[in-house]
Amino acid sequence: MNIAQLDDKDRAIIELLQGDGRMPFTKVAAEVGLTEGAIRQRVQRLTDQGVMQIVAVTDPMSVGVRRVAMIGARVHGDAEATATQLAEMPEVEYLVATTGRYDLMFEVVADDDAHLMVLLSALRSRPDIVEVEAFSCLKLFKQVFSWGAR
Repeated sequence: MNIAQLDDKDRAIIELLQGDGRMPFTKVAAEVGLTEGAIRQRVQRLTDQGVMQIVAVTDPMSVGVRRVAMIGARVHGDAEATATQLAEMPEVEYLVATTGRYDLMFEVVADDDAHLMVLLSALRSRPDIVEVEAFSCLKLFKQVFSWGAR
């Protein structure tokens, strides 16, 4: 993985857009001290490099009958290879390598309990996964994406 080289202007742009992803580039430019065109180019570069995304985020439990679960998985063999394969699954929304009990932790959104059960069975039958533990989410209390760029 290549680590993007960010300067103070890039960091300021990211933090402003984390606060309001719909902020006009003219306002971002005024806050950062660059032209609107320069902001547009930097935002394009940052999104092209995968440093950031500008998206609408929903609470999946509030938009119909959905089952959201956090899943911890212990992996046999190459955890990165397993993660690459899991990332291709449409149900997987968030996936990280971790330390501690599980090698990978990920969030899935399933249509209902039956879909979640099929998904868990498929995960448990994989030869590269030793253990799967699911934590069903009952209610979303906080979801922010203001990690900053420092």
